Amino acid sequence: QVQLVESGGGLVQPGGSLRLSCAASGSIFSINPMGWYRQAPGKQRELVATIISGGRTIYADFVKGRFTISRDNAKNTVYLQMNNLKPEDTAVYYCYTDSRSRYWGQGTQVTVSS
Repeated sequence: QVQLVESGGGLVQPGGSLRLSCAASGSIFSINPMGWYRQAPGKQRELVATIISGGRTIYADFVKGRFTISRDNAKNTVYLQMNNLKPEDTAVYYCYTDSRSRYWGQGTQVTVSS
C-alpha cells in the first residue's frame, strides 16, 4: 500500500508561480515512477509530468518550458514547480505513483485567475 499526500495548490494570478509537493509513504521505492495529472471541470484527466527511475522526465507539450518536475528520493517526495501559469492551467492536480498498482493522491486545486 502507498499513501500520497499533496500540498501547495492555491490561487495565483496569470504569470505567477506555484510549487506542488507530494509526499509518499508505504511501499514505494526510487524505481517507482511518480508524477502529476490534472483534471479541469468537464475534461478528462491528463498527464502533466512524470519522473522515472534514473531521473528521466516526461512532460506534456502544454507545460514544456514552464513546469519542472523533480524528486527527493530520501524524502519520497515529488515536486512540480509551475511557472508562467495560465488560466487554462486551472485544474485539480493529482499526484500518482505506480507500485504494482497505480495510486493517487487526493488532489489539490490550482486556480489561475486575475
